[in-house]
Amino acid sequence: MAKDKKKNASAPKDPEQEEAAVSAETAAESEAQAEPAAAEKPAEDIRDEKAEWEARLKEEQDKYLRLAAEYDNYRKRSIKERDALRDDIRSAAIADLLPVYDNLERALSAECSDEAFYKGIEMTMSKLRAIFESMGVSEIPAVGETFDPALHNAVMHIEDEQYGPGEIVQEFQKGFRLGDKIIRFSMVQVAN
Repeated sequence: MAKDKKKNASAPKDPEQEEAAVSAETAAESEAQAEPAAAEKPAEDIRDEKAEWEARLKEEQDKYLRLAAEYDNYRKRSIKERDALRDDIRSAAIADLLPVYDNLERALSAECSDEAFYKGIEMTMSKLRAIFESMGVSEIPAVGETFDPALHNAVMHIEDEQYGPGEIVQEFQKGFRLGDKIIRFSMVQVAN
């Protein structure tokens, strides 16, 4: 260091060089002081810091798991809503076709002298039934069954000992369901 002072004393004094030299010495001194302080850090502080980082990690993992669960629930709910919407749209379309079914059924039950005309109505009705079947639509059984308010709409009632209690005697309008969903209730007459 003495040689450095001599060099500095003999060298022409440039203010920029002096400032740079002083900053370098100050930085070296602060580094030398910081190293022993870091090495002397108590083990207890290290454990506390480790515990703090572990707590932060656990909190972030918990946030991640919650977000993943929320997304999974959202995905399942979206699928369920989409399927319900598809069933509602399909049910509405089928409900719009039911008057056509009723008219074809009435035409088939009416007397007809034109064999070709009658055959055409039968073919149309069988095609409509095939379409309903392919869409998962089924007729609700009525005549001879026991009245079920979840499936049937009783519009008439008769007292007749020939039939059992709550037995459906006559069907005025066919009922239909799509899976478990009722599109139209069967309109029926119930005995006793």
